[in-house]
Amino acid sequence: MAIRVGILTISDAGSRGERDDTSGGAIRELVVGIRGEVANYAIVPDERQVIAARLAEWCDAGDIDLILTTGGTGLSARDVTPEATLDVTERVVPGIAEAMRAVGLRNTQHAMLSRGVAVVRGSTLIVNLPGSEKAVRESLAAVLGVLPHAVELLRGQTEHRAQS
Repeated sequence: MAIRVGILTISDAGSRGERDDTSGGAIRELVVGIRGEVANYAIVPDERQVIAARLAEWCDAGDIDLILTTGGTGLSARDVTPEATLDVTERVVPGIAEAMRAVGLRNTQHAMLSRGVAVVRGSTLIVNLPGSEKAVRESLAAVLGVLPHAVELLRGQTEHRAQS
C-alpha cells in the first residue's frame, strides 16, 4: 500500500512566490523510493499559527500518513516550525530527529543547530526537515528506511518482523 505524503514547505519568500521550492521538490523525489505518493503540498509563511493549523488540518482529515516539513528549524526569530509542530502533537518520536542530526554532524557542525522534531498526531507522523535542499537530502536519507515501518505501526500493523 502506498504511503500518503504531505509536503509542507515553510518559507516567507516561497509563500510570496519569490523563491523556487527546491527542498519540497527533493522530498517529492526521495519519497518515491518508499512508495510515497504526494497527496498534499503547500508553501506557507513562517507563521506559527498558520503552520500549526495546516498540520492539524492535514492530520485530522485522516488521509495523510506522513507529513514532511522543510524550513523554519534554525535559530532565527522567524524559525518557528518546531514550536508549531509541538503545538499539534500528541506524542514525540525523538529518535528520528536525533538520527538526522547525527548524520548531519558527519558533514557539518551546523547540524547541531537544527531544532527539528518528529511527532505523531492521530495516525500521522510529522517530521521536520531543514530548509536547504542539501540538508533535506541528507536528513531524509538518514531516516527514509524506517518511515514505512513507522507508518505501518501507526496504521495498526504491529506484528514484529525480522530486520534486514
